[in-house]
Amino acid sequence: MTQADLPAVMSIERATFPLDAWSEGMMRGELAEMPRSRHYLVALVDGEIIGYAGLAAAADQADVQTIAVLEKHQGTGVGGAMLTELLAEAGRRGAREIFLEVRADNPRAQAVYRHYGFEEIGTRRRYYDDGTDAIMMRRNLDD
Repeated sequence: MTQADLPAVMSIERATFPLDAWSEGMMRGELAEMPRSRHYLVALVDGEIIGYAGLAAAADQADVQTIAVLEKHQGTGVGGAMLTELLAEAGRRGAREIFLEVRADNPRAQAVYRHYGFEEIGTRRRYYDDGTDAIMMRRNLDD
């Protein structure tokens, strides 16, 4: 992902996360940390950005910062492909485990993460702006 991708990325961000979308400034801040501690990518179909994902990594730990796919492309494997790349990048950076938060009211995303080996480790109460809990998940990368 580059700064030039931000108009398309922000459109997907607002559509996917209408209640708690990141601001463009937040996303620019994330990109400013690439490649030092961040890794962001976009998914393309016929030259159109249809999804994006981001990773934060420090020492032996990494965090999935975000994954979003346009609704009409959800369920096609795009999100899984981006998650696979984030897992690979975390490994390349020496991470031994990777964490994420997922909305408690998003069973579809939770199922995807479980499919990729993530396990629930706790709950962050009222984590999201609308008061929804976040389920914390972890995957050991040494497996």
